[in-house]
Amino acid sequence: GDLRSVLITSVLNLERLEVDLFRCAGRHHWVPATQHLFGGQIVGQALVAAAHAVNRDEQVHSLHCYFVRTGDPKVPVLYEVERTRTGKSFSVRSVKAIQHGKPIFTCQASFQLSQGSPVQHQFTMPTVPPPEELLTQDELIQKFLQNPNVAEGYRKHLTKIQAQDVPIDIKPVNPPDIFSSEPQEPKQLFWVRARGYIGDTDMKVHCCVAAYISDYAFLGTALLPHRQYRIKFMVSLDHSMWFHAPFRADHWMLYECESPWAGGCRGLVQGRLWRRDGVLAVTCAQEGVIRVQPPNQSKL
Repeated sequence: GDLRSVLITSVLNLERLEVDLFRCAGRHHWVPATQHLFGGQIVGQALVAAAHAVNRDEQVHSLHCYFVRTGDPKVPVLYEVERTRTGKSFSVRSVKAIQHGKPIFTCQASFQLSQGSPVQHQFTMPTVPPPEELLTQDELIQKFLQNPNVAEGYRKHLTKIQAQDVPIDIKPVNPPDIFSSEPQEPKQLFWVRARGYIGDTDMKVHCCVAAYISDYAFLGTALLPHRQYRIKFMVSLDHSMWFHAPFRADHWMLYECESPWAGGCRGLVQGRLWRRDGVLAVTCAQEGVIRVQPPNQSKL
C-alpha cells in the first residue's frame, strides 16, 4: 500500500483554482466530536496556500491566525491569498479561508530567506523517556477498556475515540488517570509525529504538517486543573507559531504544552516542539473559549 503520510496525499493537498486561489482537494480526514472542522487542518491548509505564493528558497518563520467562524466539514474550503509584501529578506502573505461565502479563518504568514547570526540561544529540552518506551494513545485506550469497572457509557466513549482515524501518532509521557477528577498541573508532554512517510523535502511541507499536529489536544492543557467540570463548549480563538530550526514532521518530536492562565471563559496555552536531539524546532501559542458544566458524577 501507499506508505506516504495521508497528511501529504490528502489532508493538506490543495487544488489551485487561480493564481492565488485554492480549494481543499482532499477529504476532511478527521472531524472532532464537535462535528466542526479541525482547527489544525485549517491552519495547515492555509499555510500550504501561503507557501505556494513565495519563492522556494523562502521558509516560513511565523504564522498568526484567527478563527472567526466554525468550519463546516460537509463543504470544501476556499483559500484566498494576498501577497501583502515581498521584501529582500522577508515576505508576508495573508490568507482568508472561506465557506458559504463568509470568512471562517484569517492568517498572516511571514517567510524569510536563510540568514546566519551569532545571536543564538534556546531553552533546554525536558528530560523524558524516549518514545520507544511509551504506549501510544490507542494502546492506552485499549488498556483502559480492559478494566471491567469501566461504566458502559464511558466504554462507548473510549471505543469511539479509538475508532477515530487521526493521522498522527501520539505517545503521552504522563497520561492522566481518566477515572480521577483530581486537579493536575496545567502541563502535559507527549511525543508526536505524522503517520506515514514524508521524507526529505521542502521544509515548508514539514511546517504545514507541524501546523496540523500543533492544534491536537493543545487547548485541553488548560483544563487539567479543572477536571471536575464537564466541557460544555471549547473552541480555538487564535493560533500562533514560530519556526526556529529544520525538522522532520514524520519523526518523533516532543510536544511540551503548558497553560499559564485561564479566566473569563478563555484559556491560554503555550507549546514547544522539540527534536529528539534537543533542538527547539517550533514554539506555539493559542487562546480559546472554554465553557464548562457543573461537575459530573463518577465514571465508575
